Amino acid sequence: MNKFVSSILLACICALLSCQDNDPRQILADQIEQHLRSEVLDKWYPQAMDTIDGGFLSTFSYDFQPAGDQDKMIVTQARHVWTNAKAAERYPEEKFYSRGAEHGFHFLRDKFWDAENGGFFWLLDKKGNVKGDSSKTAYGNAFGIYALAAYYKQSENPEALDLAKKAFYWLDSGAHDPVYKGYFQHLDRYGKPIARTSDTPSTSDLGYKDQNSSIHLLEAFSELYQVWPDELLRKRLEEMLVLIRDTIVTDRGHLTLFLYPDWRPVTFSDSTEAVIEAHHQLDHVSFGHDVETAFLMLEASHVLGLEDDQRTLEVAKKMVDQALKLGWDKEKGGFYDEGYYFKDGYRVTRSTKNWWAQAEGLNSLLLFHELYPDDPNDYYGKFLQLWDYTDTYLIDHEYGDWYAGGLDQQPELKTANKGHIWKGIYHHYRSLDAVIQRLRKSGGHE
Repeated sequence: MNKFVSSILLACICALLSCQDNDPRQILADQIEQHLRSEVLDKWYPQAMDTIDGGFLSTFSYDFQPAGDQDKMIVTQARHVWTNAKAAERYPEEKFYSRGAEHGFHFLRDKFWDAENGGFFWLLDKKGNVKGDSSKTAYGNAFGIYALAAYYKQSENPEALDLAKKAFYWLDSGAHDPVYKGYFQHLDRYGKPIARTSDTPSTSDLGYKDQNSSIHLLEAFSELYQVWPDELLRKRLEEMLVLIRDTIVTDRGHLTLFLYPDWRPVTFSDSTEAVIEAHHQLDHVSFGHDVETAFLMLEASHVLGLEDDQRTLEVAKKMVDQALKLGWDKEKGGFYDEGYYFKDGYRVTRSTKNWWAQAEGLNSLLLFHELYPDDPNDYYGKFLQLWDYTDTYLIDHEYGDWYAGGLDQQPELKTANKGHIWKGIYHHYRSLDAVIQRLRKSGGHE
């Protein structure tokens, strides 16, 4: 009997002994928490803390050995700070989470923050030296703000809030569009937008606005507003919610991936399939982003105190429903990566199932079951199917953590790196934490 099976049996026994009515949701919550602690958090921390050069190691082999040159990207580093801060709140007895959050904060403050020009750099080497040019992004700075806000909430370190405010003002003064609203993604070292030129390749996203930086600015502003209820910040949070909900989300219930500065969609739908495929990174249906954004919009609405926000609820539900209708594997469960509306109709174009989309799906499906328990979409049934899919095809019960994608579609990922600068712990930590809390609440064990 392997270690994971033994731990699950132990969790089941403990749940049965502690829960007189043998509530299956309470048992499931205990199983998921056992997984979160022993197969996710314990694999990453404190091992990922770089005690030599600061910050966190990013790259780990399939069996969780440090690998490669360990470049450090602002997104990955900030997500590690955020995760440690949240884990420190959830598990205060484990002191290395609070130490990890502080350790990561120092690297953001001392290495990633541009002391001369402001803003967070995009990429550093292991020792903290800037790699490539010194251009910056709204997306990266959003995660810097996100991490600082969470760390301040957990630690009450005033330096963290001061830097979060500085980052917000820096971003807003340069990247915010006073005419069409929202934020530009690609910025020079001073925070000014970088425009497209006649030499910009058609496949490049340079100069476009986009859904991904927009939804994570929404997320960052939601996190910051909870610890700093500033008037301008509230205005920008409301602005991003309305832009995403009413402009970036299409009438079909999907996000437009890239947009011109005036928010017209970038689309290749009238082109040949070869052109569409060549530009698929700029224009497709991303089911993972759709289900993630449904949650982030409702979170922002809640943070703003808009308790009767039927418009946001309606759009968020439509996004989840469309993802289930067009991007759900009805046989095994799981959300496909991509689809497209061709001239002759819609079809799935990438049937792979990346890890982060399934994590976001778990969170949103259980949330919408809570909101609509009798909905014909059977959100709870889909949640259980997705958890079974995750347990079977995504979780590595031998070496820990999640594969980068489901092994039913990509068996080669079994020996691919568990961690790299685009794959850390934030998506599935946030999802599993929320799922555990919702299951315990629904089972009457708050």
